[in-house]
Order: sequence, then structure tokens, then C-alpha cells
Amino acid sequence: MSVSPSPSSSSEDSGPVATAQQSVERSGRSGDGIISMSPGLAPVTSRHWRDVFWLGIFVMHLILLGLVLGVLGLNRFRKQDRLNIDKYTAGFLENQAGLTEDYWPLYAVAGGVGTVIGWTWLLLLGSRATQMMKVSVHVLTAYLAVISVLCFWGEQVFWGVAFAIGAGLQFLYVISVIDRLNFTMLVLQKAVKMVWNLPEVMRVACAFMIVMLLWLSLWSFGAAGVVASSMGDGGRWWLLVVFSVSLFWTGAVLCNTVHVIVSGMVFLVLIHGGREAVSMPPNPLLKSLRYAVTTSFGSICYGSLFTAAIRTLRWEIRGFRSKIGNNECLLCCVDFLFHLVETLVRFFNKYAYVQIAVYGKNFNHSARDAWELFQSTGVEALIAYDCSGAVLLMGTVMGGLITGTCAGVWTRIKYPDRVIMVGSTAMLMGMILVGLAMVVVESAVTSLYICYAEDPLLIHRWDADFFNQMSETLHQRLQHRSARAREVLTHSRLDDQIQESTGA
Repeated sequence: MSVSPSPSSSSEDSGPVATAQQSVERSGRSGDGIISMSPGLAPVTSRHWRDVFWLGIFVMHLILLGLVLGVLGLNRFRKQDRLNIDKYTAGFLENQAGLTEDYWPLYAVAGGVGTVIGWTWLLLLGSRATQMMKVSVHVLTAYLAVISVLCFWGEQVFWGVAFAIGAGLQFLYVISVIDRLNFTMLVLQKAVKMVWNLPEVMRVACAFMIVMLLWLSLWSFGAAGVVASSMGDGGRWWLLVVFSVSLFWTGAVLCNTVHVIVSGMVFLVLIHGGREAVSMPPNPLLKSLRYAVTTSFGSICYGSLFTAAIRTLRWEIRGFRSKIGNNECLLCCVDFLFHLVETLVRFFNKYAYVQIAVYGKNFNHSARDAWELFQSTGVEALIAYDCSGAVLLMGTVMGGLITGTCAGVWTRIKYPDRVIMVGSTAMLMGMILVGLAMVVVESAVTSLYICYAEDPLLIHRWDADFFNQMSETLHQRLQHRSARAREVLTHSRLDDQIQESTGA
């Protein structure tokens, strides 16, 4: 199959494309059970259990935390100090104790609102997804600012400052990447097109949201018991922070499990030329699901600990780095952080989940291979220019803020001194539930980039116009990087000449 270059791009566009095509030959590796891969055939792999240690840690953490949550919730359920636990916190008594059922309905509201937002997102994915993402980008700053003002009005200075800083960072980030949003929206539209034609992945997302709700019912039962306990605010906050970190990890694991399932489906659709292709293996969704929750689950647990934090930090640093200008001192500090984060990205990136879905490797190996593939083909320049992950994160945060606001308003009416405590944890619940809906699009985006790097002809066969636009943008980004490199080299030589002349 031959590919004609984009009419609007120069002949040099074939450079990165040709390089990407060479990566197909490299994908026929024997390591990690990989046998072969060709554009017309699905990758054949022998699956082995990966990162089993982290699978054990995650399961043990769930069991232990589940027991603690159950005990703390039951201790205040319909009777104060039912299990006689208060004697261990006698030195920290500062507040009037309540009952678990006083606060549990507030978390039920958060779970309901988060689920409705997530399911609404999935239902509107085919018709209103682009508008919803644009609203998230432009409204989030104002929403954060309004919540900051409300926190100051309620004399919650710390949270007012925190939300104000969040609003400022969000505004600066959007300003720094405003020129990238057109390409970002194009990529997101194509990802939505892909997943909308795979209704089974929507059902997977809904099923995992139900699983998350079941865990949240236990988690919120324990959290309500903590809020109702007789401990002082310091003790309550420490426990809630620990429980929130655990919930974040659990939510990330479920989101990334969906990510692996959807990535496997999208990759198969692209490599076989459509879900109705004769060469498509039987029951591909069930196979992806089985691999995700068995042999690859340890890798998902491991990657979920670090990936989200590292990628968020990378987005912020990239946005500020592009707007620093000629401030050499600040540029030096940001460059140090940038290279540190780039090193971490090599071993912790979301594209690893596609490699896990397709080849069944461990997480670090998958992340490293994906990043080396992007760097060797030049596609990394395109990924750095794309902000689709950040836009989807903004939508997730927006959903979390709406959830937290709904729970916070009701808490304000019934228990004014518990607004921040309940509202902040409810916000996390909402973000996780909405994130389970958003991740289907993110999975499609990552799969599209992996397929483009592995074999651009797969993208061309699926959508020729999108292929041409990607190739042209990649060519432009590579030219931009070359120009910047020449500029830096020229300035360096001039500085050396000036120092030499001064020394002479």
C-alpha cells in the first residue's frame, strides 16, 4: 500500500514517516515473548505475569484498608463508639462526636453526581464531546477563582490561597499552549470518532464505574466514620489524607485498567483495518479484559502509582518553559527540572499501557520501549506539541469540582464546620468517576500515536486526511526544533567568542 504525501506539506514530510515505517521492523523482537508484528496481522505474544510484587502490594493494601474503613465506619454507625475505639484517641478529643450516618449521605450525593457527570460524558461523546472539552478548558479557571473567593468568604484562608494558586496556574498554562489547541482538538475529535464506533468500550467504562461505586460505598462509609469521630481536626485530616492517597491509587488502577482494555481494542481495529475485518480475532474485548485483570494487572498497579503525578508536572514545566524568554537564570532552573522530569517520563508514561495491552511487557520495559520508539521516529516532537492529556485532565478536574461543590453546599447547610473536609474528599470521588469516562478517549489518543510511530500506513488506511495533517504538523515541529537548536548553538558560539576576546 502506497501513501501519497500531503499536498500542503513539503517532500521532507516523508522523512519522519519513513523513519516511523522502519520501526515496524524493530517491533519484530523476540524479547518479552514478542514473536512478530506486521501491518496486516495482530501481534502474537506469549503472556506472562508481570510486576507480581506490585500486584501483591495493591491487593494487600485493599484488604487492610477495607478492614480499617469498615471498623472506623461501624464504630460510629447508629451508636457512638460502638467498638470502644475512642479510648485510643482520648488525648486528641477536641470536637463533638457524631454518627457515621450523619455524613454518609453527603458522600452518597458526591457519588451520584460524579456518576451522572461521567455517564453524561459517555452519552454525549459522539455529538458534544468537543464542546464539552472546550468549556472545560475555558471555564475551569473562572470556577477555581470563584471557589477561592467562597473559601476566603468562609474564612478558609489556606484553601482560598490553594484554589487561587490553582486558578493562576491554570490560566498561565492555557495561555502558554493556546496556539496548540487547534491540533489538540483535532486529535481528540479523531479519538472520539474511534471510540464512538466501538460501543463495547463504552460498556466497559460503565462497568468499571459501577465497580468503583461499590468500592466508594465502603470508602465513604469509613471516611464518614472518620469525619464523625471524636478525634481533633488534625487526626481526622491525617486519616483522610491517607485514605485519599489510597483512593487515588485505586482509582488510577481502575482507570488504567480501562486504558489497557481500550488500547488493546483500538490497536487491533487499526492493525486489522476495522472491527468487521475477517482477520479480526474472535472476542477481542474479552481477551483484552482477561489480560488486563490477570497477567498485566501488576504492571497497571505499578504504573498507576507514579504516572499521573509525573505527567502533570511535565505539562506545567513544558508550558512555562516555552514562555520564559531570555531570563537565563530562570531558564536554567526550569531546564534542570525539565530534564529531571524527562528522565522520569522515560520510565513512567501513559504510552506504556498500549505496549502492555499489545505485547504484555512489564511496565518499565513498556514505558522505555514506547519512549525510544517515539524518539527514534521523531513522533516525540508531535506528542510534546499535543495537549490532549491536559485537556482531558481539565475536564476531569471540572467534574470533580462540580461534585465537590454539590456535596459542599449540602454540608454547609447541615454541618458548617465540616464543609472543607467533606467537600475536598467528595471532589476526589468525583474526579475518579469522571476520569473513568474520560480515559476511553485518552486510550484512543495513545493508541493512535503508537500506531503512527509503529506504522503510519495504519493511520493512513483509517483516515487519510488525519494522516496528512499529522505528517504535516510533525514536519513543522521538527523544523521548529532544528531552528531552535541552531539558534542555541549560534548563541553559544557568540558567547564563547566574547569570552575569548574579553580574556585576550
